[in-house]
Amino acid sequence: MMRYGLSLAATALVAWLALAPAIAADTPAAEPKTTSDTYRQLDLFGEVFERVRSDYVENVSDEQLVEAAINGMLSALDPHSSYMNAKNFGEMEVQVRGEFGGLGIEVTMENSMVKVVSPIDDTPAAKAGIKPGDLIVGIDNEPVSGMSLNDAVTKMRGPVDSEIKLTIQRGNAKPFDVTLKRAVIKIQSVKYRMEGDDVGYIRISSFNEQTDSGIHAAFASFHKTAGKKLVGVVLDLRNNPGGLLDQAIAVSNDFIPRGEIVSTRGRHPDDGQRYDAKPANDISNGVPVVVLINGGSASASEIVAGALQDHHRAVLLGTRSFGKGSVQTIIQLPGHGAIRLTTARYYTPSGRSIQARGIEPDIVVEPAKIEKIAQPEFRHEADLKGALKNTQPQPAADKSKPNADESNVEQDQMGSAQDYQLTRAIDLLRGVSMFNVHASN
Repeated sequence: MMRYGLSLAATALVAWLALAPAIAADTPAAEPKTTSDTYRQLDLFGEVFERVRSDYVENVSDEQLVEAAINGMLSALDPHSSYMNAKNFGEMEVQVRGEFGGLGIEVTMENSMVKVVSPIDDTPAAKAGIKPGDLIVGIDNEPVSGMSLNDAVTKMRGPVDSEIKLTIQRGNAKPFDVTLKRAVIKIQSVKYRMEGDDVGYIRISSFNEQTDSGIHAAFASFHKTAGKKLVGVVLDLRNNPGGLLDQAIAVSNDFIPRGEIVSTRGRHPDDGQRYDAKPANDISNGVPVVVLINGGSASASEIVAGALQDHHRAVLLGTRSFGKGSVQTIIQLPGHGAIRLTTARYYTPSGRSIQARGIEPDIVVEPAKIEKIAQPEFRHEADLKGALKNTQPQPAADKSKPNADESNVEQDQMGSAQDYQLTRAIDLLRGVSMFNVHASN
């Protein structure tokens, strides 16, 4: 989520760090005890600031100390609050527009370690086999322990085509190194195609400014190609780390014609907001939907999944989602970049907070590998001497279904013929369609 505006409190803090007396005149009056406690804490900070400035073993600029103090304050709150200097803020704005330089990896901080939420499709991280849940324990042979999240992210950025070595801890296995080459990341957030001639497949890899328009393009293509043969749509949100709140709301509205999509509740009761669907905006025409989720589905993708589940608009299939149910507001600090501050929790239409819990799918389907089991050679009716011939035309084989021994899902196989979860979703939609046909007859 992005909200742009001035924060007087944040601006005042920066001013005080640079010039202590200025804060007193501009600070609104508060209860005596609170004011006294606050000034004692500020005096403590000022004393430490001056001691570091004068006695630290190396010379450190005031700017470095101030940025480090702000980073420490924000990162101590939760894994998602942080400070961005002007350079980092500019890079974030480019990222939101869907084109930026880097590895293509969404990370968070967990127990002082950098944890992968999800790699983004078709990026160096995804191609190198980085997986959701991986811990990045080293960057170019430097331990990550002790770094802030911003420091780690900054180290992972660099010139296009330059190499970087990440040390990865996966589960209880021995850490291993992965060398990646940085690239300009151009995110095509929506990809789509037909599965056979009756099921539409839409994959959303992240929520940026292009996402909702991509969904509209997908349905326009499905309606043109399949028409009334379209029996359903698979919406793939696996390994989708989230993105812009307004795009999550717009995508939800593409499937939900009325009612609440999501609500946010902050520290103060008056700060709560509710986002409702706009009538007559269901571009899906009510076709059955299966949503694929997993542990890499976070934030904005959980908003969409939760809204469609609560409205009984879709069946969720896969595994439990990541569980990021907090809202971050980007507050610009004129001349100093911006802060990313957690300001609210979001709730699904039924009032569920999925913070640290995630969304449970309606049908749990783990990634699996199906292997053929050796069977004895059976003789069939057609093998018997003198068997009657079947004169009816042979039906065409369904080429959209994978062979039984090609169903092991890996990161680079997501959405392919080897994707077992996708196969189950397609079979479910076709089964519902057949049931409806028989019921109507």
